[in-house]
Amino acid sequence: MKFYLLGYPVGHSVSPPMHNAAFKELGMPHDYSSLGVEPSRLAYTIKAKIKVDEFGGASVTIPHKIEMLRLVDELDGSAERAGAVNTLQWKDGVLTGYNTDATGGVKALIESYGDISQAKTILLGAGGAANALAAQLAPRVKELTILNRTVEKARALAERIGTNSGSIIYDQALIESADIIVNATPVGMHPNVGASPIDKRHLHEGQMVFDIVYNPLKTQIMLDVEEAGGRSLGGLWMLVYQGVEAFEIWTGVRPSAQTMYDAAKKALLERH
Repeated sequence: MKFYLLGYPVGHSVSPPMHNAAFKELGMPHDYSSLGVEPSRLAYTIKAKIKVDEFGGASVTIPHKIEMLRLVDELDGSAERAGAVNTLQWKDGVLTGYNTDATGGVKALIESYGDISQAKTILLGAGGAANALAAQLAPRVKELTILNRTVEKARALAERIGTNSGSIIYDQALIESADIIVNATPVGMHPNVGASPIDKRHLHEGQMVFDIVYNPLKTQIMLDVEEAGGRSLGGLWMLVYQGVEAFEIWTGVRPSAQTMYDAAKKALLERH
């Protein structure tokens, strides 16, 4: 059975070795590969390569997570709440969209930070991953503020999940009062490894930065918060945990998170 990573571009992804390691360990004769699809060809690709007998499921990444909402036959509640799709399942002639980003991200954050119920949290971004994380974080943290370059998108997301009003990302003074800063933008992702979405002057001791970017393993914003005396968490464990959830949706079997993490990290390090 074939499984894909749908996105554009997808050459940087370590999802194929991560999932294939789990398939191999469990003795499953499946294959997971990258499938780069330009946005203009997404609907065609769904018909030609996804809704076919040998297809089992897919991960969905930038820039297709929100557009996929209208291309599936059914939406699981997780995707409805998140306002984005990151996992597809093809079963009995029905294409269903799920979202495992949020569960993966929040699990990684809690394991690293501890109790987040009293944490003032700032979420950078308002795209597909940010939508998913916001829906999960809003009821769990003390306060969630969304910062985005386009203030209208931040406000729309904030209103949808019932959290604080969004603010323009360049109003960075708000960051100083945050306990947790979650970067759900691609700023700092390879190859733009020196870029950061915020000015490091606003970071200080006691804060945690959770960057969902996993390539590089340590982004500029993570290095900046560590330099300021704070802590950082990279996106590789989020990638792993969302992959564990997706794998279970596809196969009914829960794979080893450690096996997937080791394979993903090995693939990442081999590229540098």
